[in-house]
Amino acid sequence: MTEASGNAGEPDPITLEILRNSLRSITDETYIALTKAAYSTNIKERRDHSTALTDAQGRLVVQAENSLPIHLASMLGMMESLLDKYRVEDMVEGDIFVANDPYVAGGTHLPDVNLAMPCFAGGQLLGFVCNIAHHADIGGMTPGSMAGGMSEIYQEGLRIPLVRLFAGGELVQDIFDLLLLNVRVPHERRGDYFAQVAACRLGARRLGELSRRYDPAMLARSFDAIMDRTEARLRDGIANISDGRYEFTDLLDNDGMGTDDIPISVRIDVAGRNISFDFAGTGAQMKGNFNLTFNATQSAVYYVLKAMLDPDLPNNHGLIRAVEISAPLGTLVNAVHPAAVAGRANTSQRIVDVLIGALAQALPEQAVGAANGANVTAVFFGHDPRHDRPYVYLETLGGGFGGRFSKDGKDGVQVHITNTSNLPVEAIEAEYPLMVESYGLIEDSGGAGKYRGGMGIRRVVRPVGHETVFSGMGERFRHQPWGIFGGQAGGTGRFSIQGPGHNDETLPDKPNHVAVGPEDALVIETPGAGGYGPPGERDGDALAADHRSGKFSAAYLARHYGFEPDGD
Repeated sequence: MTEASGNAGEPDPITLEILRNSLRSITDETYIALTKAAYSTNIKERRDHSTALTDAQGRLVVQAENSLPIHLASMLGMMESLLDKYRVEDMVEGDIFVANDPYVAGGTHLPDVNLAMPCFAGGQLLGFVCNIAHHADIGGMTPGSMAGGMSEIYQEGLRIPLVRLFAGGELVQDIFDLLLLNVRVPHERRGDYFAQVAACRLGARRLGELSRRYDPAMLARSFDAIMDRTEARLRDGIANISDGRYEFTDLLDNDGMGTDDIPISVRIDVAGRNISFDFAGTGAQMKGNFNLTFNATQSAVYYVLKAMLDPDLPNNHGLIRAVEISAPLGTLVNAVHPAAVAGRANTSQRIVDVLIGALAQALPEQAVGAANGANVTAVFFGHDPRHDRPYVYLETLGGGFGGRFSKDGKDGVQVHITNTSNLPVEAIEAEYPLMVESYGLIEDSGGAGKYRGGMGIRRVVRPVGHETVFSGMGERFRHQPWGIFGGQAGGTGRFSIQGPGHNDETLPDKPNHVAVGPEDALVIETPGAGGYGPPGERDGDALAADHRSGKFSAAYLARHYGFEPDGD
C-alpha cells in the first residue's frame, strides 16, 4: 500500500490524476479486448461498443476514450435500474447482469446489449465494470432489428430485463439459451456475448489490482472527486455563455409510417453557471421507430455541451449534476411504452443539430453546419452459399460533417454521438457473400460556404450467387442539412436499386424487406453537410483546390462561387 493510499483524507491532486488515468486505462483496455474478441463486423471492425466503470452507487466514473457518446445514457440507465431491482447484499463476485430493454432496464434500443459486473474489495462493493455492444441482430420482425416500418417495441426484437447471465461465476445456461434462440445468427451472437463477458472479467481483474495498491475507501473518495471536478469544469464552461435564452427548431423527414416533418424544438436558458434545456414544442411520440427514451435525449445534450464547451471533459456523472433537462412525457424525445425506438440514433443526431443551431449565436466559433444528421442504416440478410448458414450484415454509414469556423467539414465520416467507423470493403467481401461494386464520395454533396460542408458517401452492393433482403433507415433524405452563418445546405441521401426491371428505382426512406437478386445492386447514398459562412468569402486557392480535387463539378463551382477555372 502506498503512502498516498493510506491517507484518510481526500487524495491530493497528483494522486487523483494518477488514479483517474489508471481508471481510464482500465476502460480503454477492456474496450480493446472487446474489439479483438468480438465475432461480428459491427463490433470488431466498426467498433460499435463502449466500456465504463461506475461506483458502488451506479454513478458513471469513467468511460473509455473511444466509447460512443450515445452509450452514456444506456450505462446510466442500466445501473439505475439494476440497483432498483437487486440488493447489493445479494450480489456476489462473479455475477454478471445483462439487459437491453429501454423501458424496464434503462436501455435506449434493443440491439445495444448491456453487461454489468460488480467488483468487490475486502468483501465490500467497490463498483461495477460495464460494457455495451451493438448486436447485429436481436430478433424481431426484421433482420438486423433496425429497419423502418416497426410500430411498437414488441416488433423490434428480444426484450431482455435485468437478469443474471452469470451467477457467482457460473453461466446461467437457461438464460443464455433463451437469448440465442431468439436471434437469426446465434453463432455470431454467442461470440459477441462472450467477448463482452471477457471484457467484464478483465476490467474486474484490473480494478482489483488497483484496489490492492490503493485503499478502497480512498478509491471511493476519488470517484467522488473525479465527478466533482467534471461538474466544476462544465459549470465553468457554461459561465462563458452569455446569459439569455436560445431557441431552435428542426425537422425529421418522417417516421416511415405516415408522419412527415416531425419537429424537434429546444429552448435553452443560461444564467451564470447554470443551464437548462426545455424540449416543449417537440412533436408527439410517433408510430414509427424513431422515438427516444429520456436517457437517450440526455446523452445528446451532454455530448453537445462537452463538444462546444470543453472537448476534453471526461464522461461521468458530473455532467448530469450540472444540467437541467425538461422533455414532456409522451413526446418524441421522452416516449412512453410501447413506442418503437430502434432508430433512436437518427433522432439523437437531429437533437444535436438543434442544440448547435440554438447555441450558434452564443458560440459561433464552436458551431458547425448541420452534419449528415443521421445514421443511414443498411441491413442485408440472406443465406451464405459459401458456408451454408444465414448472415446479417448491418452497417450505419457516415456522411458529411459540417463546415467549421476556420476549416472545411470532413468527408464521409460518422458524426457526433456515433463515432464508429465505416466498414472497409475488404471486411464486407471477406465476411459476407456480397460484392461492393463502388464506394466513394458523392460529387457536389458538400454545402457551399466560406468553409464547405463535408461530402456524403455512395456505396453500391451486389449479392453474389444468391438473393439477399435489404432493409434500411434514412434521414436527411428530404430536408437538407442546413448551412450556418450564410453557408449553403448539403446534399440529401437516397436508397435505390439497379438491375433488370428496376432502372435505378428510388426506394422509400425507410425500406423494409426489399428483395435484391444476383443481377441487382443496392445503392446507398448518404447526406452531405452544410457549409459555414458566405460562399463569396471562400479563398481563391481553396476554390482552385476544389476544382482539382474532382469532388465538385464545374457547374457547382460556378453556381455557388462564380468560379471559372483558368483553362487548366
